[in-house]
Amino acid sequence: MTICRPFTPSRLLVFETWNGRALWLLLCAALLLWAPPSTLAKTKPHQAPRAEPELRILDLKVDPNPYTVSSGPLQFSALVQLPKELNGATLLEISSFITSPSKNSLRFLTTRTPLGPHAASTTGAAPPQISVVLTWDGLDQQKVTAGPGLYHFEVRAKLLANGEKGPRTQTVGWPKRGTIEVK
Repeated sequence: MTICRPFTPSRLLVFETWNGRALWLLLCAALLLWAPPSTLAKTKPHQAPRAEPELRILDLKVDPNPYTVSSGPLQFSALVQLPKELNGATLLEISSFITSPSKNSLRFLTTRTPLGPHAASTTGAAPPQISVVLTWDGLDQQKVTAGPGLYHFEVRAKLLANGEKGPRTQTVGWPKRGTIEVK
């Protein structure tokens, strides 16, 4: 009786030597270099820049700048352009966030103005504009007088519509940013 052993080695002997390992490494490197870069890394699709929303802060004045806490309140006067159609919005919210460079002193100011319905203009007339004033008394979030330094601010405009659980944000305009020197 003859017993035949099939010729199937359990491991390839080529990859057990240094030359075999170097050959394997070269083969892997060649496959990586052969693959196109688009398959190796995902890229973001190119998008056009976003259009500015119809709700805009047209003009923002900060008075006085530089600001001295003992001289009274600081005023942010904003001229806001409303969209042609309110689409159910009933409130205009203007808010300002004021921070010191150390982020230790900050303050959030906000005011809400009720809006009445306005007719959408089909003749190309200018959209309605509203003037809003925010005042800062020079105190931080802990009601402590703000120290001297350069403070950064950001003013935002939002249109709010009444929802089931209170006002909901409907439209947000681009913020206006700047600095205030506090003495």
